[in-house]
This record gives sequence, structure tokens and C-alpha cells, in this order.
Amino acid sequence: MSAFSSVRPVPPGAPGVCADRLVECDRFEWRLGQGGDPAVLVADFLDRWRGRHTGAEGSVCGVGVLISAAAGAAMIGGAAGAVTPVPAVPDVALVAYRHGRSRAAPVSGGFGAGPWRRSWTASDHAKAVSLVQEAIGRGDVYQACLVGHRQASWSGEAGAAAAAVRRIGGAAWGGVMSGDDWMVASASPECFLIAGEGRAATFPIKGTAAATEAGRAELLASVKERAEHVMIVDLERNDLARVAVPGSVTVEELFALRSWGRLWQAESTVSCVLAEAGDVAGLLRAMCPPGSVTGTPKLAVLDLVSGLEPVGRGPAMGAMGFWSGGVLRLGLTIRTVAFDGASVHVWAGGGITWRSVAADEVAEAEAKAAGVVEALGLVLAGSPDFEGAFFGFFAEVFGPFGAVEAQSGGG
Repeated sequence: MSAFSSVRPVPPGAPGVCADRLVECDRFEWRLGQGGDPAVLVADFLDRWRGRHTGAEGSVCGVGVLISAAAGAAMIGGAAGAVTPVPAVPDVALVAYRHGRSRAAPVSGGFGAGPWRRSWTASDHAKAVSLVQEAIGRGDVYQACLVGHRQASWSGEAGAAAAAVRRIGGAAWGGVMSGDDWMVASASPECFLIAGEGRAATFPIKGTAAATEAGRAELLASVKERAEHVMIVDLERNDLARVAVPGSVTVEELFALRSWGRLWQAESTVSCVLAEAGDVAGLLRAMCPPGSVTGTPKLAVLDLVSGLEPVGRGPAMGAMGFWSGGVLRLGLTIRTVAFDGASVHVWAGGGITWRSVAADEVAEAEAKAAGVVEALGLVLAGSPDFEGAFFGFFAEVFGPFGAVEAQSGGG
């Protein structure tokens, strides 16, 4: 029996009332090198399962969707980056579900992982930050997201690890998808894309601070955080404009501060009226890979970071979500963990700008990864305080009032 056979599917964006009723009825997996346009392959599969969501037993609920960063790059002819460290996970996974009878959640046990091995050293990471800044100085790019990776062997029950990741505080777009020999679990707070009924919207997050008055004031006053945020909002405006009715792209909110657990986050809302409401392939080509974890301009950033990051991003920095009733809802796969039969993998990074300080960027990425690793470690200890572990680690690293990009779309 597969180590992942008992893991309950919980795709982000799936109707909550259907969570204990999803029964797999069809599946498609695709990897780089297999040929075909991944945007078209996704659109064709989704179209086969188009229909009204009724909730009736035996009826179609929808399709779980997983799109890797490399698949998103392939959609626009961009550099796919280094080879993924977890080839068991497909670059595109589509799983169709029908409604079955309600069933109890499987009882999960313990989980353990370690020791953790990083894909690059702190000095290598810092050097990469400097090289990105040199590229900014030349005018090649304006902002680029650099992502590192770590992995460890694991033992125990994969379902316990998935539950731990999903319980990290603020995981509004977290979820779980799996196959015979792989599993992806995310605790993402960021919505990448919602599209349906002739409209589309994206919700980039950049900039985070401790949820205090001092933290709020510091975030609002930060020139670096606001500049980086506006760069990504401009990129998302441009992306949506490729598929929008001319003149319909609107920034509904800019740099709006939201309360997320023990942090403030700066989030914007960019929306449009779609020129062709049913063109899912065109929409994916316009939006993928996600701008807030890529950088701008996209193709130039993909070329740049593909030569800097030592391993591929796998399912991280991509999208995971659900298609149902003609509406596509995708979360951004940050704070995301991938499993194969032997290893567990975690990615973390951050957006680099001209004002970035290399040592701070290294510390930020380390804190992001450590928050997820800490939550996984608590499964074995039996502690339920995953949110406290995550936010507590940031307070320890950055201080109680420091502005940080804690999983803020920068990886």
C-alpha cells in the first residue's frame, strides 16, 4: 500500500461542505519533457468536467489542480530552472472528484523528519542576492524572487504531516493533494487567481509586519516594502491585461493591510473583465508562473534565477486549487511541503530589490523555512500550537516589531 493512499484530498478552494465526500473518478499527471502545452492540457481536462455543482451524491464536485512553477514557465516559453529535487511530484496534476457519502477522517499518528540538508549555503544565497542586484543595476530586471530548498528523510504517517501543515496559522489557501508516490501539502495564505462568470482577479501579497501598532506604522512607512509591492501589482495588471477587455483592468485595493494571525500583511486586489470568458488556457498563459514569486519582467527573471537557484522549485511557487461550477480558484503554493517515498522537501525565499540587504534576505528565507519545519517537528511532540510555533519563530528571528515578508508572496 502507498504511504499516501490514506491521505484525504483537501484541494484549496474546494467547497468546505464537500471535504469529507470527495471520491476520485479521474486523474491526469504531466511532467516536463512529455510534450504538449500544459495550459491547453489543463484547460481540456477541466472542460471535460464542466458542470453545475449540485452536491448530490454521485454528481461531479470538481477538479483539484496543481501546477508547478516549471509548468507555468513552460506555458510562456520561459526558462524552467534547475531540475526538480522531487521528480515523483508531477508538474501538472489534475484530479476529478464526484460526491460520495460522508466518511470520517482517517486517524493519523506521528511523523518525524531529519536531519535537514540545504541546497545552498548562506554565503551562496547571499552571493545570489548580490548577483540579482547587479542585474537590477544593469536594468535587466526590477525585482526577482530567489528561492532555496531543503530536504530530509521522513518516517511515520504522511497524513499527520499534511494536517500539521494545514493547521499553520493563516492557511486560508492551504490544502493537500497526493498521488501513488507523492504528496503536496500547503499552508498558503495567498490567493493567486479566481476566475469565473466572465471576470478574473488576483490578490498579490507583499510586505508583512508584527500585528502591533508599531509594526503597522513601520510597514506603512517602509519605502522598500511599498516599492516591491507596487512592482508586483503593476506586473499583475499587465498579466491580466493580456486577456482582459481593454480598459477593464482595475486595482480595487492597493497595499491594504490585513490581519493574519499575529501579523499584518499588505495585500492588493487586481481584477478585470475577461475578453473570452471560457479561455482557461489563455488565462493560465497570461498569469503563470505567479508574478509575486517570480518577479518582473517575468521572462528576464526566469532566465536570471534559473542560473542562480541550485535546484528546481518543484510544486512550490506554483498554484494549487479547485475547478468547480465553471469557477477556477487557485492558491499560491508558498509555505508548501512536498513528499516522495523517502524525503520531505521545503522551499523558501524572498523578493530581491535594489534596497535589499543580503544578510537580511538570507535570514528571512531561513525563518520562513524554519516556521514550516518547526510545525512538522511538533507532530512528533504532539503539540497543537502550530500557529504559535510559526509566528513565534519570526518574533525570535526578527524581533517583535520588525517588518518582514513572512510568507508574503516572496516564497
